[in-house]
Amino acid sequence: MASPPYGCKLGLNSTYFNLCDIKNPWGIVLETLAAAGVLTSVAFMVSLLILICKVQDSNRRKVLPTQFVFLLGVLGLFGLTFAFIIKLNDMTGPTRFFLFGVLFALCFSCLLAHSFTLAKLVRGKKPLSLLMILGLALGFSSVQDIIAVEYVVITMNRNNTNVFAQMPQTRLNEDFVMLLIYVLFLMAFTFIMSISTFCGSFTGWKRHGAHIFITMLLSIAIWVAWITLLFHKSFESEWDDTILSTALVANGWVFLLMYILPEFILLTKQRNPKDYPMEDNFCKPQFMKQSYGMENRAYLQEEITQGPENPGSSLYAPYSTHFQLQNRDSQKDFSIPRPKTRSSPYDDYSGRKVGN
Repeated sequence: MASPPYGCKLGLNSTYFNLCDIKNPWGIVLETLAAAGVLTSVAFMVSLLILICKVQDSNRRKVLPTQFVFLLGVLGLFGLTFAFIIKLNDMTGPTRFFLFGVLFALCFSCLLAHSFTLAKLVRGKKPLSLLMILGLALGFSSVQDIIAVEYVVITMNRNNTNVFAQMPQTRLNEDFVMLLIYVLFLMAFTFIMSISTFCGSFTGWKRHGAHIFITMLLSIAIWVAWITLLFHKSFESEWDDTILSTALVANGWVFLLMYILPEFILLTKQRNPKDYPMEDNFCKPQFMKQSYGMENRAYLQEEITQGPENPGSSLYAPYSTHFQLQNRDSQKDFSIPRPKTRSSPYDDYSGRKVGN
């Protein structure tokens, strides 16, 4: 057994030397930053649950479940950093290959789903529903889950759990990057969608799109850097774990500082009517034909044509309520009768009987 470096206790397994080696402190620095990231992510998650009742804008509230899932992914990234600080073995190998792509796919999918609804809001269209945004995020990320499970199962062959530690370093790095092709596609797609959120007349939502744009721009720069360094010949294989763990911590803090923190600042912002179409009428018919002038030519005719059924006695008005107007001759006298004086039957009565 190798003697532990300065800072590690006696009897400690050499697999964990990077966690306590003071002479080679990159592991201590990264685990400190990762632990701080874990605490910050948990604090944001608790704050999100507390502030959910104070969100006034319903369209901001629809994104909250997706942002909570995003924070779960960021929390997983900081936790995964410890699997890269600890040396590669039969336990950390499958964990690295499976969770690295799965967690990043989950985070990028949440950003992609958010950019979809922002692209609609910035153009004044009806946004996606809460379940649709969350479903898109989980649906996009599930593809990487399937890819990672298949790779790990096939590579380990269900029996050889130490295959990653026995694999040559060059092939190990090549397989690691090849496994992340779908994640690279998600990054590019999310970056393009974030640019599309700048095209619209409702500028209030463009600030949210800017958060995603900056986050994706810095994430792409981090990924290009660590992939380039991973295959650079001047770096020895012992630095591979340092490069990957640094990429995890850096990208995790980019997610928190460039996306989550600005979104929390706008979370309880008062609803602005200028961010919506007039009267917030998303259900207004968009394809209703607007006519100008008089299109009903029946009102331009000077005479009303006669109906087809009774040409002599009825009149037919086109575009009317289909009731026929008929002229009828009045045969009855509807004049008001006036009172007339009548002779009384008692005018000739003289008080005696006739014949006396």
